[in-house]
Amino acid sequence: MAEIFGIGVDIGSTATKVAVLDGAGAIVHTELMPTGFSSVDAAERVADALVSSGFPVGGRGTRVVATGYGRIAVPYADKVVTEITCHGIGAVRLFGASGTVIDVGGQDTKVIQLKGGRVAKFAMNDKCAAGTGRFLEIMADRLGVSQRDMASMARRGAETKISSMCTVFAESEVISLIGRGVPREDIARGVIDSVVTRVVALVGQAAAAPYFLTGGLCDNGFVVERLSALLSEPVATCPEARYAGALGAADRALALARS
Repeated sequence: MAEIFGIGVDIGSTATKVAVLDGAGAIVHTELMPTGFSSVDAAERVADALVSSGFPVGGRGTRVVATGYGRIAVPYADKVVTEITCHGIGAVRLFGASGTVIDVGGQDTKVIQLKGGRVAKFAMNDKCAAGTGRFLEIMADRLGVSQRDMASMARRGAETKISSMCTVFAESEVISLIGRGVPREDIARGVIDSVVTRVVALVGQAAAAPYFLTGGLCDNGFVVERLSALLSEPVATCPEARYAGALGAADRALALARS
């Protein structure tokens, strides 16, 4: 009998994630790459990367499920599944059957409550709100540092309020703070607290401890600390949490391969 694989492709607005599960359900491969201008181009690059790694799409016993912002741009997908479903499945795999998943993406933030291994309810922010990974990227560029350096600076900064709900107006606030000579450390602290405060407000719409952080900010220790502080509960994460959506899609793909 041919070996089977389930491949999950999660094309986000900023980053594209890929996960491959073998027939036993073990993670055997992951990929992370910038989405770039075109989701179609990202899907082609994923296919090339999978072939190079020995997992050709369309191969015997291999099934592909696509999810994320650009899921409809994956022509070789056997099925497309919503982000909420895939992130929920991936989080169950990584953290357990019950709790609240917080995923801060490039374009939106999702909060998903899990009960008994299933999505019980969810909430998403407005795409123009200053509570996304893209906002952090823009602000880091404005401060002339990387996101990692901005987090390090924020640890040393004093509380600084950034109140605008819109990314454009929030950027104007940051420019004004820079012009007034406010230390970069304080501005960095204000930027991260601005995002975390909005995420916590969203969590209140679909919340139950324990809390899990997935997505691109899972390796940002200061964000995890601030979320934990404002939620008054520890927020769990792990390196694989960045791939939660892709893992959920791969799980669905493996189910197709087995059927």
